[in-house]
Amino acid sequence: MTAARITESRSVFSMVCAVELNIHASPVTIWSLLTDAKEFPRWNSTVTSVEGEIREGEQLRLHVPGTDRTFTPTVSGVVPHERMTWTGGVSLLFKGVRNFELRRCEDGTTDFAMEERFSGLILPLVRASMPDFGPVFERYARDLKREAERRQSESVTHRPTVAARR
Repeated sequence: MTAARITESRSVFSMVCAVELNIHASPVTIWSLLTDAKEFPRWNSTVTSVEGEIREGEQLRLHVPGTDRTFTPTVSGVVPHERMTWTGGVSLLFKGVRNFELRRCEDGTTDFAMEERFSGLILPLVRASMPDFGPVFERYARDLKREAERRQSESVTHRPTVAARR
């Protein structure tokens, strides 16, 4: 999976967007990026700031380009280096659930998947004001890939050799 694969589906009260991309980095490297709130905006062009700590039970305050709105998802389902979920909104009215998943591949790379499901009674009313998430998710995944692969190659380049450790 060298190109990002975007999938989208819509129904009256539900909308789902997902992206998958293979990254030439370990799950540990990718996880460190996904859970470092302070550094998030440095590598991720889809986020201007993240307040809070990205860990189980924490509520975040996210700011994204193009809007003054603050998103306040709660982090849950954290399995380090594998998956986590960010959930925001009010269940029956409007809810967004974003799932992140990392799958280690036999060749040392990692498959990254991110899916967001929007649902609720007011979704049909607000759908027109929502952005097209396909390009946003693709940019998010490409930003993550670029930074994770940069860090991975940096750590391999700076690893001391056996002779240097003596």
